[in-house]
Amino acid sequence: MGITSKAIQIETHGGPEVMKLVTLEVSLPADNEVQIRQKAIGLNFIDIYFRTGLYASPLPHGLGFEASGVVEAVGKNVAHLKVGDRVAYGQSPLGAYAEVRNVPGHQVVKIPDGISFEEAAAVMLKGLTVQYLFRQTYRLQEGETILLHAAAGGVGLIACQWAKALGAKLIGTVSSPEKAAIARAHGAWATINYTNENVVERVLELTNGRKVPVVYDGVGKDTWEISLDCLQPRGLMVSYGNASGPVTGVNLGVLATKGSLYVTRPSLGAHVNTLEKMQAAADELFQMITSKKIKVQIDQRYPLEEVAEAHIALASRKTTGATVLTLD
Repeated sequence: MGITSKAIQIETHGGPEVMKLVTLEVSLPADNEVQIRQKAIGLNFIDIYFRTGLYASPLPHGLGFEASGVVEAVGKNVAHLKVGDRVAYGQSPLGAYAEVRNVPGHQVVKIPDGISFEEAAAVMLKGLTVQYLFRQTYRLQEGETILLHAAAGGVGLIACQWAKALGAKLIGTVSSPEKAAIARAHGAWATINYTNENVVERVLELTNGRKVPVVYDGVGKDTWEISLDCLQPRGLMVSYGNASGPVTGVNLGVLATKGSLYVTRPSLGAHVNTLEKMQAAADELFQMITSKKIKVQIDQRYPLEEVAEAHIALASRKTTGATVLTLD
């Protein structure tokens, strides 16, 4: 016997107005699933990509990949969770914008004591993203200087703190003096305001002409060439997002002329595609939080029914830190 749940769905791609609050029936969880009554939902730029159709999925569909809550039912093949557990996930099938939903068990982990539902919902996708970027895609070493775009955003503020904890010097790009101050307060070694500073020239100055071994770029189209010009010979360009639009028309010959550069377009899903990998990444993330090396900063909260306003604020670069959708 199923239960009903309020959820956000879209029937067509477009602006924030296409998101509709609907009532859905949620069936009992399948053998490999858990049913979660959600307490908080994380908002991420990838949600906008799916709403607009930049990333395609068969319509109609829900939105969101990240949330936290309490387990209400457990499929018979799920052994690591039980009813009543406080849990979170950061990588799931589309549909996190909901009161109750079923999620594959291998994507769900317990929340340690001392981490709230809101903190878990705000940090899972963004924090696991930083984990794989800094610990798997390119394993940051103490003393290295790196460049990360959008340093005052949700991923950025976690990255600033994690880099500092590792002893790495993070140069972060930002769009205002206010965001520069926020990034530095969270551990950025230096910031560059790209609205009135030349990013490539400043990176050269800050590194005494050496440039950086790795650039983490979640912006995409607008920063692609800038990022390549900040890399040392044989440096690694990590293009992990498309906030300004997708990178297209890449000429591989440019990588040769700019110093035999490497490029990767990684995704979280490929790094946490089993329960063991998800648990290991989450354990490292949670340890960084419980040891106070990373503080989860939630600067915006919206009720689920005000999700359109939340999307508008995120897309217009008016947010800092993390944004969560709340449930009664």
